[in-house]
Amino acid sequence: MAFLDGPLDFITVKTTLPIRPLPAHATREPVLTPKLLIRPLQESDLPALHALRSQQEVMRWTSAARADADMAETETKLRMHLPPNDANSLNTAICLQETGEFVGIGGCHMFSGEFGWPVIGYMLASQHWGKGYASEFVKAFLGMWWALPREEVELSVDRGTARITGKTPEGVALAEEVYTAVTVPDNFGSQKVLERAGFEKVRAWEDVDPADPSGQTMEICLGYAVVRPQSEGSN
Repeated sequence: MAFLDGPLDFITVKTTLPIRPLPAHATREPVLTPKLLIRPLQESDLPALHALRSQQEVMRWTSAARADADMAETETKLRMHLPPNDANSLNTAICLQETGEFVGIGGCHMFSGEFGWPVIGYMLASQHWGKGYASEFVKAFLGMWWALPREEVELSVDRGTARITGKTPEGVALAEEVYTAVTVPDNFGSQKVLERAGFEKVRAWEDVDPADPSGQTMEICLGYAVVRPQSEGSN
């Protein structure tokens, strides 16, 4: 995919996506990596999630751009990923394998993001930055994501993220499935994590800065994309 700089430009494509509803929360198995335990979120994660979402140094990189006001706000966020909302969310708890300590959250809860494609997101408590956990999580989660059963869909996606392979008889563009991520120029850590996991920087554009309540300040956003592996090419 070539890098594009400028306003987003949408086209309709035929591609694949994970079948929804997603696998039921109760059927999702934990995934082990060398250092991490990646498991389904649960109600008992609320205190640890609130501690995470109370760290302004973490939340500054999110769309909220601020720490949660109270436990009730965090509970609302958590319930977005628990049954019955699990049909459209695959966010997971990121824990240390040795101790089970909750150190972050990550996955996919946005199936139509800035580019029309699903978006990966993750947050780690600041005391656990710089230990390689983010890279380990993203690589493992991509494996979980690509392993989900697929279906053919038509989507409106940004041209800069579309890897066109042909056309249908009706003239609709055929595109390989991609998974996307969004960050900002000064979040160097996130950029490195995405690039190590195989994401390619494909987009730069201006959007409203979520840290400005007035909505008057603009910021540069960076879009990343990774193409579904060919070995996962069958639905």
